[in-house]
Amino acid sequence: MLQGARHVHIAALQRAADECDIEIEVHELRKASDLAAADPHAIVLPGGESTTMRLTGNHDTSRLLPALFEWIRSDSSRPVLGTCAGAILLADPRDGGDPLVDADIDRNAYGRQADSFQSTLEATILGRDFPGVFIRAPRFESHSESATVAAMHGEEVVGVRTGNRLALTFHPELSSDTGFHRWLLETAAGAGS
Repeated sequence: MLQGARHVHIAALQRAADECDIEIEVHELRKASDLAAADPHAIVLPGGESTTMRLTGNHDTSRLLPALFEWIRSDSSRPVLGTCAGAILLADPRDGGDPLVDADIDRNAYGRQADSFQSTLEATILGRDFPGVFIRAPRFESHSESATVAAMHGEEVVGVRTGNRLALTFHPELSSDTGFHRWLLETAAGAGS
């Protein structure tokens, strides 16, 4: 809840939970203490402005990002969905530790706000097409062999998965299709059983 498309993600998570009949409780994380109190089963790192998220999340009054990155690294089975700016944070956490997904990313590589677009994607992780929404999107420059391609836009990789960490350069929360949010919830439910 530092900045960005967080409320739209909450709505998408609620729709996905209803569709797959999984009961969820959403916790809005702003500080490291919120993360400790919530003890979540999964995390969404929303789109927005990665620089603002870094400034806010690393500030002494929050310290959410260091706590969150430690939480993610401490258990590779924990599902994480990072979209747009969230994908940037996963690929380039800038905290002195290893990247959280095995890919290199370039901020705002698709251009300015005016260059935003929608396009049908091949969501390989879902096994079907998905309506992608790109807004000042980053671009994966490369990914290692340990990363699984999760989504393609033509010949370009727009989603990578390392373990249960999924980084998408687009905004699935802006689509009526809850496929990626269902993936997060179903993966969390499976990891908890």
